[in-house]
Amino acid sequence: MEMLDIVDENGVPTGETVERVKAHTLGIRHRTAHVWLARKKEGKIQLLLQKRSMEKDSHPGCYDISSAGHIPAGDDYRGSAVRELREELGVQAAEKDLIPCGLRRFSYQAEFHDRPFWDNQVSRIYLLPFDREEKDFHIQKEELESVRWMNMEQCIESVENGAIPNCIQMEELLMVKKKALEIF
Repeated sequence: MEMLDIVDENGVPTGETVERVKAHTLGIRHRTAHVWLARKKEGKIQLLLQKRSMEKDSHPGCYDISSAGHIPAGDDYRGSAVRELREELGVQAAEKDLIPCGLRRFSYQAEFHDRPFWDNQVSRIYLLPFDREEKDFHIQKEELESVRWMNMEQCIESVENGAIPNCIQMEELLMVKKKALEIF
């Protein structure tokens, strides 16, 4: 049973916890950490996208952030982000390597696998400069099917036009673009 901190609108724990399934059933606000891997190749900034497993409780088979995860009760954003990178992609990173892009709040309701799903998150968004070929990532098969690099501008256009199945939010993608343009 995965327990999450219940948080206020700024992502600060209230002192109460909730089981992950209950948080997604009732729409209880909780935290996540999102890490976008980026590199510059042939003069273009590329972002690593993961394709979610068909067994995921939300957005199965969709392209998503390089690495993302819920923050277990008592943990912090950066520590959880580094752990998710290691578990999902086999990437060893230090907390200090994560470049903050901002804080994002969102809530949405949908249905997946014939069950209601209500997500209410406060997410810290990070960028991690990282260059590794797709075949060299050690992906966690329970979480994702594959990874792929995509030119940042093509990614933005694909998300805007729905050219690829995805669960990427444009607001977050533009936060990452702004920071990527500053550092590359």
